[in-house]
Amino acid sequence: MKSYHRLMLVAGVSGMAALSIVTVGQSQTRPRPAAPAATPVQKVTPPIAVYWMSAQTQTGFGMPSMGGGGGGPDIGAMMRGMMGGGGPVKSLMLQLGSSQTNPGPQAEHLPPAALGAGASLPLWTPERVPPEPREPNQIPPDFEKPRGKLLIFWGCGERARPGQPVVIDFAEMAEGRMPAGLSALRGLDVRNMNPPSPSRNRTYGEWPNTRSRATVPSSGSLVGAHTIRGNYSPQIDFTLEEDQDFLGALNITTNAKAPAGHVNLGWNLVGNAQAYFASAIGGGEDETMVMWTSSDAPAAAFVAPDYMTPGDITRLVNSKALMGPATKTCAVPKEVIDAMPTGMVSLNAYGGEANFIYPPRPADPRITWNQQWAVKVRYRASTGGLLGQDMAAMMGGGGREGRRGQAQPPQQQQPGQPARPPRAPSAADILRGGILGGIPFPR
Repeated sequence: MKSYHRLMLVAGVSGMAALSIVTVGQSQTRPRPAAPAATPVQKVTPPIAVYWMSAQTQTGFGMPSMGGGGGGPDIGAMMRGMMGGGGPVKSLMLQLGSSQTNPGPQAEHLPPAALGAGASLPLWTPERVPPEPREPNQIPPDFEKPRGKLLIFWGCGERARPGQPVVIDFAEMAEGRMPAGLSALRGLDVRNMNPPSPSRNRTYGEWPNTRSRATVPSSGSLVGAHTIRGNYSPQIDFTLEEDQDFLGALNITTNAKAPAGHVNLGWNLVGNAQAYFASAIGGGEDETMVMWTSSDAPAAAFVAPDYMTPGDITRLVNSKALMGPATKTCAVPKEVIDAMPTGMVSLNAYGGEANFIYPPRPADPRITWNQQWAVKVRYRASTGGLLGQDMAAMMGGGGREGRRGQAQPPQQQQPGQPARPPRAPSAADILRGGILGGIPFPR
């Protein structure tokens, strides 16, 4: 009987083992579900034509980055703006680039009537002129070493932060000695924006140009339908809405020196502006130039770029290199004012972008997206004045004899005197001709 039970027990265990083997074997040989098919990568061909519109609104004594019609800023309007009248100066730069060519390239922009600049803005194709050969730089034997210093400050606040200013001695740099603290300076680290150009596109047209003297009035508007047509690109049609118009006027509301020695700089908030940036440049004692920016970090960007991408604007606002869209005050430190008795302040407001591509992207990724044209509209507003001074009072004030910053007439060489050796370039000369690319500043 016991043997029978043992046999039944062994048989039961063997059966369970066999069942387990069969089950495991079935689970191992069961086919796995098929992996989902990879989503096809849509093929995209670049647009035949690329069109950029750069729209600027300027008030006060700013630093114009581009011409207001006819290739240059409207100086009369700028002067009226300095005195508080005449309205803002609005300007456009229109740039069309195409991969197509035509022996006689012609193109035009048909703007909405609200722009007030005429029914047609001709996009002139400049003649390609080969660059002239450059001669190697030769230093005159009697050339003196550069002289003067540049003091660099940054950040908003009543007092300058520790470690400021960074002092650049041009004479020491000419000898190969780098100033302490220079390595801490860095630019705003923005992505280069590459609009159409004669070197980037097979055919190129632009406005304003030497053949068109139209200007945009202060009441001009971009809202409405726009058409760009020509014989070297497909026709471009798009419409700008109310929130895609010129930025509003940017005005300095406070610019007074406080009893503590700093300057309280204030401005109005501009609708659709995404960031603000302030800078100042001026002269000090003994051939010293002074620069300051509102960047929270040491920034070598003495004059901010004209335009920035929305991604760069967001990143730089987060890092406090740019002031946010709700910021409307900034104190210029006392140490800056002490070192720069006479200075010019510049304030920029950066807007976003309006982008259009035709035709729209196909929903089916298996269909190639053959782009015909792409349009980018970018925006900025700017203003400026003398740091710590009321512009209207300055324009109405008389000259004081021996006033600081007043240009002195050059001394004439007397007959029979030996020619003077070339004067050593000062900090102002270096900045005027090099670093700032000729941007004006108080002498």
